[in-house]
Amino acid sequence: MKILGIETTCDETGASVVEGDPKSSLGLKVLSNVVASSFDLQKKYGGVVPEVAAREQVRVIIPVINEALENAAEVGGWKLETGRGNWKLDKESNIQLQNPDSHLFRLISKIDAIAVAYGPGLIGSLLIGVETAKTLALAWNKPLIPVNHLVGHIYANWLALTVNGKWKMVNGKRQKSIAYLPLTIHFPLIALIVSGGHTDLVLMRDHAKFDLLGSTLDDAAGEAFDKVARVLGLGYPGGPEIEKLASRVQGLGSSIKLPRPMINSNDFDFSFSGLKTAVVNRVRGIELRDQNKSGLAAEFQKAVVDVLVKKTMKAAEKFGAKAIIIGGGVAANELLRSQMTTQSSRTGITVLFPSKKLSVDNGAMIAAAAFYNFKQVDPLKLSADPSLHF
Repeated sequence: MKILGIETTCDETGASVVEGDPKSSLGLKVLSNVVASSFDLQKKYGGVVPEVAAREQVRVIIPVINEALENAAEVGGWKLETGRGNWKLDKESNIQLQNPDSHLFRLISKIDAIAVAYGPGLIGSLLIGVETAKTLALAWNKPLIPVNHLVGHIYANWLALTVNGKWKMVNGKRQKSIAYLPLTIHFPLIALIVSGGHTDLVLMRDHAKFDLLGSTLDDAAGEAFDKVARVLGLGYPGGPEIEKLASRVQGLGSSIKLPRPMINSNDFDFSFSGLKTAVVNRVRGIELRDQNKSGLAAEFQKAVVDVLVKKTMKAAEKFGAKAIIIGGGVAANELLRSQMTTQSSRTGITVLFPSKKLSVDNGAMIAAAAFYNFKQVDPLKLSADPSLHF
């Protein structure tokens, strides 16, 4: 089965074709994964401007989908019969219909279903993806599967892990063969979704069975990274900038100490607003030289990671989790990866992170979620839901 996944919840426009069998022990194969971002436009504002993001998505979504289909055909070795690639007129309705002999129609014929993230997110951006997916599902007569964007981040971990093999000739070209590793994901598991808009701990007993354990009470972790980066005079997005600055003092330690909000609370909720305020107060009280900046960045990053790791491990132990899965943009943070891996190894619990490329918003994770949560809906009845949660 091949699913086209579409993702437009924020400022990225993603389309991907994923192939596989959800009943297989192997991960799903990513045939294509195209992401267009308005990052360069947003960077000068220090954050995402919803109207700017939506306008850019209107401009690029069809080219992105077309490129995803073209790339998937090349990687997957789809056999497509030749055709003239034009349109024909339906005389009864006076509407132009896609010619079955056209190249695009032949690409579409290889797709079994369309998946789209319908929330949560920015309403303008969501509408671009949802309405496009609905239109294509109706025009192409394909099943439409709505996907919760947060669930998509979890399922980025079901995309195939690969190892490089030997070079071989494929269709006259020298390519490297790839071996797909078996999945080692077992239920029940704890999923930590940590991004710019969300910090959630979820108990997952099986596919489509989610219990929300806790969420942030104020700022999400990624949002706190962005705000602290702005206070320190760094660029956007804040996560990579703070990580880069913090690396200058890692191993040497820092004399600066910041609080770990709610780290010992008896629940699974988070709070990062007070930590951000503590950084602001520190900046006001010291001369912000490079050394002080590095120390603050390192201590802030460590404080966030300490809270995330402790809460996640606490949930895993309480609910007897066999695995811990991390998803979202902050999952690319190296300190979080190393600390979570170290702590989980002591308990024998498997911890999984998606590749850094798949940690950010993309269509592949939406398609992957659709494979394991295949619930077709009437395209005319699907609406974008910016407040969607678990």
